[in-house]
Amino acid sequence: MKTWRVAAAIAAVSVAAACSTDGTPTASDDVAPASNSAPSASATGTSTPTATTPQQATYAFTTTRIVGSTDRVEYDVSIPQLTGGDDRVVAEFDESMRAALQDQIDGFGDQRFTLSDARPGPTYIGPGVVSAVLDTSWDANPPGAHPTYVIATVTVDTATAQPVTLQDLFPDLQAGLQRLSEQSALLLPDTAAGPGFEPSGIAPTPNNFANWTPSAGGMNIRFGDYQVGPHAIGLVDVTVPWSALADVADPQVIDSLGG
Repeated sequence: MKTWRVAAAIAAVSVAAACSTDGTPTASDDVAPASNSAPSASATGTSTPTATTPQQATYAFTTTRIVGSTDRVEYDVSIPQLTGGDDRVVAEFDESMRAALQDQIDGFGDQRFTLSDARPGPTYIGPGVVSAVLDTSWDANPPGAHPTYVIATVTVDTATAQPVTLQDLFPDLQAGLQRLSEQSALLLPDTAAGPGFEPSGIAPTPNNFANWTPSAGGMNIRFGDYQVGPHAIGLVDVTVPWSALADVADPQVIDSLGG
């Protein structure tokens, strides 16, 4: 095992979180000062998705800035949020994304750190889903050698207003994970990870493939910092074509995801 894999523990909080809510979360126009309370939020910009059906046209993504602190964490992060469409879907997506950030705030044992914006993650509206990526930058407090990227993803079914999980996609979860592992091994050599990618990062386990989003072209797997190579290569992702998953995935779920 390469020595840089020791640092992979920092990236282990990368999650795909989901939660239920009874209403749509609100956001104020002012960023609240840091405090030892629940995160505060302020609305920022919006981006209008490209839509191909009337249902898709009802949804759009915006961002909300979450600012605050705990006794060991300071955070100032812009997270994706959803507007339009079905209120149940909006509430589920928004609360799930906030829960994903909260998992990052609550993680990392007793370490003191800051969370800030990394590169903006992609958003996606498919035939029957809405999906987005949250990328944050983790830095020790006081700062260490360099920040570390932390990833979370959220995908919500627009018909049921429920999160879409790996188990939903793969009736036989282990068979699905095995296929994702095999396909990742084929695709990673053409990424920044190269042919010397870290094989333990694509072992067929739920944690290794927890961060994924759908796209028209396939299932986009987003690997955490250090997961398949050293920090220097940056964040790496691969897109497994839907056709490569056809015999192990639920065809109706693939259709809703965009396949």
